[in-house]
Amino acid sequence: MGSCNSKNGDSSADRVARWRSTGIVALRDCKLKMLRDEVLELETSIRTLDLTNNRIVGIPMEIDKLIKMQRMVLVDNLIERLPVSLGKLQSLKVLTLDGNQLTSLPDELGLLIRLEQLSITRNLLSCLPETIGCLRNVKELTGCSSFKDLEEPKEELKKTE
Repeated sequence: MGSCNSKNGDSSADRVARWRSTGIVALRDCKLKMLRDEVLELETSIRTLDLTNNRIVGIPMEIDKLIKMQRMVLVDNLIERLPVSLGKLQSLKVLTLDGNQLTSLPDELGLLIRLEQLSITRNLLSCLPETIGCLRNVKELTGCSSFKDLEEPKEELKKTE
């Protein structure tokens, strides 16, 4: 889908054209330390972004350019914080953050009104933002069983059913 380099003869232009036509950017296992600029330049073309198993430490504020993105998979990276601009991704339905170094989540997470699945296992989180209760469409929330202070947001999510 979106190979790391040109192993199969793809030029950068070919790769970007494929990402644009499919809406899928899959850069798994690419040893990336940061999100490539060429990905952000695709703006409204991206529906799925998979950066699993890289060495990414941070997500740029400009991630909010990807306004039509529905699925973002950032599993097994080194991400310590998420930008507040994440809250502008109003089309996002699936957010998978397992296996990072997150110590907190931005309050703006509660702005993701279409979010249906949130997975945050294997991070360094000790609490969740209160705004998690605003996620009315969440059907699957994994990685939260160890939070003592999650009872109130759980109750808030139940009220919406």
